[in-house]
Amino acid sequence: MITKSTVANKLLKYLENQISLSELVDWAEEAIREDDFSEEGNSHKLRNIVARIGLADVKTFGLEWRDHKEMLNTLGYQVQIVVQPQ
Repeated sequence: MITKSTVANKLLKYLENQISLSELVDWAEEAIREDDFSEEGNSHKLRNIVARIGLADVKTFGLEWRDHKEMLNTLGYQVQIVVQPQ
């Protein structure tokens, strides 16, 4: 079952370079095909976000930082940036 937490975790993994863009897109496309979204309130918003992620490999629809921030905010997460030395 796809929940807000599931989507937020996938976005975070991508932002932290734990998964590639193609892996993120593949996951989103599979999630849309399976259509197993949680009915936790605004499931249409959840589907819209996952559908948007599924288009991220198309140059016209790529994901920018503000897109990630907006999606995470919509999912109920506050985004903060932490910069650390490597």
